[in-house]
Formats: sequence, structure tokens, C-alpha cells
Amino acid sequence: MNTVRTRRANWSILGAFGILAGCNLAPPYDPPKAATSTAFKEAVPGAANEADQGWKLADPQDAELGTRWWEVYQDPQLDDLEQRVAVSNQTVAAAEANYRAARALVSEAEAALYPTLSLAPSVVRSRSSSSVSSIAGGVTGAGGAITTGATTGATTGATTGGGTATGASTTPRTIYSLPLEASYQIDLWGSVRNTVAQNRYNALASAAQVATALLSTQSQLAQAYFELRVTDEQRRLLDTTLEDYRASLHLVRTLFNNGLASDEDIAEADTQLASAEAQATDLGVARAQYEHAIATLIGVAPANFSLPYRHLQQALPVVPVGVPADLLERRADIAAAERQVAASNANIGIARAAYFPTLTLSASGGYESASLSKLFDWPNRFWSFGPELAQSLFDGGARRAASAQARALNDAAAADYRQTVLTAFQSVEDNLATLRILSLELKQQHDAAVAAQRTVELSVVRYRNGVDSYVNVITAQNTFLTNREAELQVQLRQLTASVNLINNLGGGWTTRAWTQTEQSAMDAGRRDGSGAVSGGGAASSAGNGSSDGAAPGGAAAAAGATVSTGAELGTPNPPPLPAHEIRPEELLKQNQDSMSNAPSPPK
Repeated sequence: MNTVRTRRANWSILGAFGILAGCNLAPPYDPPKAATSTAFKEAVPGAANEADQGWKLADPQDAELGTRWWEVYQDPQLDDLEQRVAVSNQTVAAAEANYRAARALVSEAEAALYPTLSLAPSVVRSRSSSSVSSIAGGVTGAGGAITTGATTGATTGATTGGGTATGASTTPRTIYSLPLEASYQIDLWGSVRNTVAQNRYNALASAAQVATALLSTQSQLAQAYFELRVTDEQRRLLDTTLEDYRASLHLVRTLFNNGLASDEDIAEADTQLASAEAQATDLGVARAQYEHAIATLIGVAPANFSLPYRHLQQALPVVPVGVPADLLERRADIAAAERQVAASNANIGIARAAYFPTLTLSASGGYESASLSKLFDWPNRFWSFGPELAQSLFDGGARRAASAQARALNDAAAADYRQTVLTAFQSVEDNLATLRILSLELKQQHDAAVAAQRTVELSVVRYRNGVDSYVNVITAQNTFLTNREAELQVQLRQLTASVNLINNLGGGWTTRAWTQTEQSAMDAGRRDGSGAVSGGGAASSAGNGSSDGAAPGGAAAAAGATVSTGAELGTPNPPPLPAHEIRPEELLKQNQDSMSNAPSPPK
């Protein structure tokens, strides 16, 4: 009967442990609510032609941008450069490495769900001092401990339990030991499970940060590329203007030779021409910096990379814009912030579990002998087994402080999440407003440039006829150049705002792309120094689904970018401007007049 009761009691204890092991002290997780709206304020349909502004209201089938979002600009050279960001950019590589480190922490936390086994074989050669072994007639055991007690004359000098009695304890001895130990902490209060959950949420946040770093770097590359192309267009504009100024100088000298102009007019024309030449030369500094930035973004030494001049013919693409609620799924930084809230919620459970006792099951066994040949004899075995229950009775408020800290950090993470959402809405609204307003400003600036061109032509005629001084011609020409440059800068601002809008809409990433982003990061860990995946696999671009296992430089070189792999250097900035880029129809009418016969002096 006692045996039956004992068994029932044991099963009851095990059942209680099983129930406790299912406890989880973390609060039920509910993603924090963030302020949102049904539509973007600055996305006003019907107020103007949305396509001219560079955006449109998205239909359900095109609510997502393509994963290769840069292809909307239809620039093959930009396409090839963007593909290399995921393979060679070091910022993205660091984010991918951080993700792999976060995944390793998950595996480390999951290991606590299983028992720990350890094997520690040892061979110990020892000798006890005579003064210690003679204490109270002690007997030195196999482990070197002194066993005290009364001994009879018949047992003096005999060995007991592998030890040496007083009088023989100073004899050197060798102890062979083969212990196997096991321990397992039962997760009664969910501390281990919450630690695993916390690390998993952090790993997901890290995966989203990979997508954020990739999209941010791709956006930086697109902006630097467009800035370089606009700089090239400024160079072409200034070279065209220089042709106009040279024609003006030729006209002034012709009039001077006929007594219709003064030395002051020639000096003013010379000054204007030299100033424009210096301005054109100065553009080489900005172009060099943009080119170097592009090389760094694609992981190439600036000395081994160059982009030739190309005329800017970039149309503004149409970007589909959904509703604000879509950003909660499309923005990788919002997803990362939400996962960090979930991780901090799990941390509350870890802190609360510290209030309760921990139960550890420990067991050990093995063999121990003074003779190696008899190590595995059955009498030389030893074993132990037993549970250990530990509970802190007083800690000076440390657990209470840790719990309060965990709750405060959870509140901070929730606030950061809401702020991230609000900032995302703000950035989209900003760029929608920018595109809408710039579309009107571009038309106005173009009209101003056309009017300034007409003013130059009229001022030249008035100067040739002696009505106005040459100062009026210079003023009109400078105004014309300023307006043409301003028009070009508005075009650049439009392209930059378009890239920023795509970036702020999340690019081609969504929360449904978790697995793809994680796999891309793991592939990055197997890449060698050339960007190829070790083992012959293709390097998958994180977040865009493209594959590019080729060495850096192949794609860009095919599109016109120069990438040198040896001692060869790229073309220094600024690159030469092709002669055919200065088009006759873009020159002012004064060029034709200046090449004709000069007017005869009045009689």
C-alpha cells in the first residue's frame, strides 16, 4: 500500500511540474496601435495630372513596387550598378553579418531547452604530506580527502576505499576517473522560452534591418547617379553657354573694329567668358565626388572606377502610392521596430520569472580507480542523482528593479515604434508634396528660361543698334544662364524626391519577404571576397530576388562604366565632352548674327 501511495505521489509531483512548465509570465503580446489615416493628405487625385507629378494612386494589383524598383527609371547603366549593391556594399554586408549573429543567439538560447551533458576524464598523480595524513589518525581517500575516525592496531597501515591509512598516506598514488555529468533546468516559469522568443524577435528585427540597409544604400546610389548625370548636364549647359559668350565676344570685337564698341565692352565680355569657364571647370570637383561615392557604394576602389559623360534624358517615372496603412507592412524599419516591441515584451516574462524558484535536475556517474586496468570494474562505479531547488530570499529589491526596467523598456520600444510610423507617414507626405509642387515649379521655371532667352536676343539687337550698353547684354545672358541652371536643379530635385518616395514607401520589401531576406543574409555569409557564394551558388540579392554571382565590374563595364581590376586607372574627372553634344539649335540667335558681316558704321 505504501508503495502504491509513493508512486501516486511521484506521479502527482511530475504532473505538477508539467503544469508549471507550461507557465509563461510574459504579458500577452498585442502590437502597439499607431496613429494612421485612410489616405495621404498630399496625394490629391484630380488636383492635377498625377503622372506629371511622378505618382499615381495604386490599384490593388500594383500596390507593391517591383523588387527591382530602380527599373522604373529605365536606365540600363543604373540597373547594372544597383545589382551590385547587395553583393559588394560593405554596409549591407555588415547588416547581413549582424543578422547571422542574431540567428546564432537564437540557437544559443534554444540550447537551454535541452539537458547539458559533460564528460571530464582525468588522471591525477598525488602525494599527501606526512603532517596532514597524521591528523587524528586520518585516512586519505582516493580523492585526497582525510577521513578521521578510530583505528585499531589490526587495521593500521591497511587501505580503505582506495585510500591509505596513517603511516602509509605519504605514498604517491594515481587516481583514474571517468565521470559523466548531466544537468537540466526545468523551465517552470517560461524564462528559457521567453529568452528564445526574445532572441527570435531580435533576429527578425535584424533581418528587417538588412532590408533597410539595402534599400537605403540603393537609394543613395540612385541619388548619386542622378546628381552625377545632372552635373554632366550642367557641364553641357555651361559649354553651350561658353560658345554663346565666345560669339558675343566676337561680336563685340567686330563692333569695336568698326568703331561701334568701346574697350570697356571688350573687357566686360572677356570677364564674362573667363568667369563661365571657371564655373565649368569647378563642376569637375562635384562630379568627381559623385563618381567616387558611386564606386564606394558598389564596393569598388574609386581609383578603379569611372563613368563616362552621358546626356541627361531621364523621364520622371510614375510611382504607385497606396494607403498609409500599407506602410505598416511595407516599411522594413517599421517591421523592425514592431519586432523589437515583441522582444521587449518577452523580456518582461524573463524578469518576472526571477521571482520564482528554479528547479535543476542533476545526475552524475562513472568510474574511479587507482588502477587503470581496473577502472571499469563494477565495484569502482559511482553515481549520484537529485533535484536542486533554488530561491532567492532577499536581494535588496534587485528583482523588482529588473522587472520595472523591463516594463519601462517595453514602453520605450512601443513609443519608438509609434514614432517610426509617424516619421514614415511624414516622409511620404513630404515627398508627395515636393513632387506635386515641383511639377508646377518646373513649368514656371521653364517659362522663365524661355523668356530670358528672348530677352538675350532682344538685348543683343538693341546693343548692335546702339540703343543699350553691353552691360544690359551681360545682365540678360547671366539671367538666362541662371534660369537654365535653376530649371536643371528642379529636375534633379524631382528625381531625388521620386527616389525618396520609393524609399519611403518601402521599395519592393514587405513583411511577407521575411524568409527571402533571411536566406539572402545567410547566403551572404557564404560569399568569398569576390562577391560569389562559396560552393558555386549564386549570390542572391537581399530583398530584390536578383542573382549576380559574377565578379564586380562585369555588368557595369558592359553598360559603359569602367572598372579596372589591375594597375589600370579610371578616367580622371571631368571626362571629355563629345563635340556633337553642343547642338546648333540650342545656341542663341546671336551666333548666326555674329558670324555675318558686321553692320556698317553710321554716316
